[in-house]
Amino acid sequence: MDYTYEQIAKMIDHSLLNPALSERELEAGCRLAVEYDVASVCIMPYYLARCAEILQGSTVKPGTTVGFPHGGHTTAVKRAEAEQAVADGGQELDMVVNISKVLGGDWDYVRTDIGAVVEVAHSAGRKVKVIFENCYLEDCHKIRLCEICGELRADWVKTSTGYGTGGATVEDVKLMRAHSPAHVEVKAAGGVRTLDALLEMRALGVTRIGASRTQEMLDECRLRLRS
Repeated sequence: MDYTYEQIAKMIDHSLLNPALSERELEAGCRLAVEYDVASVCIMPYYLARCAEILQGSTVKPGTTVGFPHGGHTTAVKRAEAEQAVADGGQELDMVVNISKVLGGDWDYVRTDIGAVVEVAHSAGRKVKVIFENCYLEDCHKIRLCEICGELRADWVKTSTGYGTGGATVEDVKLMRAHSPAHVEVKAAGGVRTLDALLEMRALGVTRIGASRTQEMLDECRLRLRS
């Protein structure tokens, strides 16, 4: 094996974004993330402060979303969401671009929108993942977004919310890695449901994945490493 358990676990952002999850399920999800020692929890914004409490003392980072899942919030609202997330203990923010503005080619707006969240996060020492929602975009849009995120020094570019019409694809990940500068990492989300899928993404240069099937993937990882 060319990986350790820790390397795989620290690629996973445990996703707790299904709007129908109860508070009991959210708490259990946070505790599972600690048990399996993943990279982070990405949780619904209203539960972030409690999530941060549960994760305190662990190496798992609390995170949440901004402009989720459609990206159409005003920039002022996205900035306010980012400020609230920082106040609630969020270490990593997953923001959705304004998909409509991207498709319309209003790149000044898109840059300002992303930049507002990056500024709030980075001024507080936090990190930002910029979600493109690739299922709605052409390659030219994805490439321009990679360039803008590089210029703004976003921390990750991310394929999808997991709530669009499609998720992470090999082609998109290759494109995003090829057109992002070295200081910008790539996160794959949406449809990465098995350890083999995670390993395929890892081989392409992905450093994080969004996952709801964390337990199954990491149990399989432990099993393979023992065999």
